Amino acid sequence: MSAPSPTPIRCVLFDLDGTLLDTAPDLAGALNALRAEEGLAPLPYARLRPLASHGAARLLAAGFDLGPQHAAFERLRTRFLALYRAMLAEATVPFPGIGELLDALDARGLAWGVVTNKPGWLTTPLLAALGLAERAACVVAGDTLAVAKPDPAPLLHACALAGVPATACVYVGDAARDIEAGRRAGMRTLVARFGYIGADDRPEDWQADGGIDHPLELLDWLAGAIAHG
Repeated sequence: MSAPSPTPIRCVLFDLDGTLLDTAPDLAGALNALRAEEGLAPLPYARLRPLASHGAARLLAAGFDLGPQHAAFERLRTRFLALYRAMLAEATVPFPGIGELLDALDARGLAWGVVTNKPGWLTTPLLAALGLAERAACVVAGDTLAVAKPDPAPLLHACALAGVPATACVYVGDAARDIEAGRRAGMRTLVARFGYIGADDRPEDWQADGGIDHPLELLDWLAGAIAHG
């Protein structure tokens, strides 16, 4: 007896930083602005870019060589987030091809949404500034629920908001926690290899269902998934 065919994809869910949007320029800008306030020279963008998917703590660790237990951490974190909020969409843009991809998904009647660990008070205005907030079928931020990725609950919540079962969704992300969360939620997963993947990352070990080097490659993957669904 042959195995049952996978459920056809009806919804594409995206991670935000490093997958849907190229936010690294503004995140790095905010960190270097904070370093300037602290009397330090700027760090090279190439060093900071791979950290942009991993939140304030990783960026502050790179910028100041300290962790959450350090006495200055919370002061620096608060100031970093304030600086970042002030320049939230100055240089941030969708990755090349994302605009065409979202148009194609809309034209095909496929829902799409965002699931990110970025807090809502940053996620909502950022998506609004880029004209994406009203188009998304669902947006789940890092503080929407009591847990965040790699817990699967945010992805399952997104499915509920979009009215689509997890088996009919694919989650696209650029970090190991994205793929882990998607797999635990029971949906298919793709690695956004164009995102913020560092030299030490090993996406080939993340057990994703595939990977894409450009956003528009998702359309080819979807065609194959639909053909076999």
